[in-house]
Amino acid sequence: MHYILVIIMDVETKLELIRRAPTEEIIGEEELKQKFETGEKINAYIGFEPSGKVHLGTGLITSFKMKDFIDAGINLSVYLASWHAWINRKLGGDMEKINTAADHFRHAFISLGIPENKVKFIKPQEEYTDIKYWEKTIAVARELTIPRAMRTIEIMGRQEAEAVHVSDLVYTPMQVADIFHFNMDIAYAGMDQRKAHVVAREVGEKTGFWKPICVHSHLLQGLATPPIWPLPSDPDEQKQMLASIKMSKSKPDTCIFIYDSIEDIKRKMNNAFCPAKETKFNPVLDMVKHIVFREKKIFEIKRPEKFGGSLQFENYSELEKVFADGKLHPMDLKNATADVIADILTPVRNYFEKNQDAKKTLEMINEFTITR
Repeated sequence: MHYILVIIMDVETKLELIRRAPTEEIIGEEELKQKFETGEKINAYIGFEPSGKVHLGTGLITSFKMKDFIDAGINLSVYLASWHAWINRKLGGDMEKINTAADHFRHAFISLGIPENKVKFIKPQEEYTDIKYWEKTIAVARELTIPRAMRTIEIMGRQEAEAVHVSDLVYTPMQVADIFHFNMDIAYAGMDQRKAHVVAREVGEKTGFWKPICVHSHLLQGLATPPIWPLPSDPDEQKQMLASIKMSKSKPDTCIFIYDSIEDIKRKMNNAFCPAKETKFNPVLDMVKHIVFREKKIFEIKRPEKFGGSLQFENYSELEKVFADGKLHPMDLKNATADVIADILTPVRNYFEKNQDAKKTLEMINEFTITR
């Protein structure tokens, strides 16, 4: 006689999976809890503008939360939003290049361990031919004033003053309509997409749909020195400054791509902004907090005995205190972090070396001019 072990996950465990880092915010957590309690099917999605190479923030950080959704029993979809990239003039607005980038993104997430049988990849070519999608888009647009739509422009990675085309104002209604057209209970994205998701909650019931639950995750800091240091004391100025220096593929020497060589990872990390004793804004510590301690139970920093010998940390708070006290040199932190990141990304490098289709998309994208 054969026995099948069935593990039934309780509601609180599922909620903890969704709450865990890199999550920074859940809008509608009580609604999510109720859905878990009733045992109903839950659909979640995240959308990407396919517009170039994939860095740690877009790829690794996002894949952590995608795995959490899957482990919690949520049906996950990844939307390869080529039309949004086209509206946003990514890759020069060349749709052929954008579609190559979409295929590349699909390979990127598979290489990061997202199981193909557990995720659905959606493309607009298969959805936007339906007139009902455009009915939803117009219904959302009818609920938005022009000033309200303008205030959401930052979801495109732009400032309000940069919105000079009518298509810029269509971007948010389309993104909101996607949620309802794809029948999604949960909209997941980085904190930079929050304004679009809030609009979805505001207009959902007005347009005959529902209030989607919104899950927003941490935006990984870029490795560059801020243009103003110390950061401005004014909260709004500081927010704007931090938004401008998040990890970005358009600044290749200040971000780490998921397929970077070990040598490139170490070179970029060596040049990273990492002031001694600084813990509030420190991209290397940010990487340790959100990547290293997500993947490793113990973070070891190897040092010669003359410099105090090796250190081992079981959690981020211990490391942060030692660094803040000046008992850990920035270069030792950088070297150890580079080693761990390079190790974590080994399967990705192997995938893009062995999978010929994936390798081809990367080679093609390396030839593209990344506009932003």
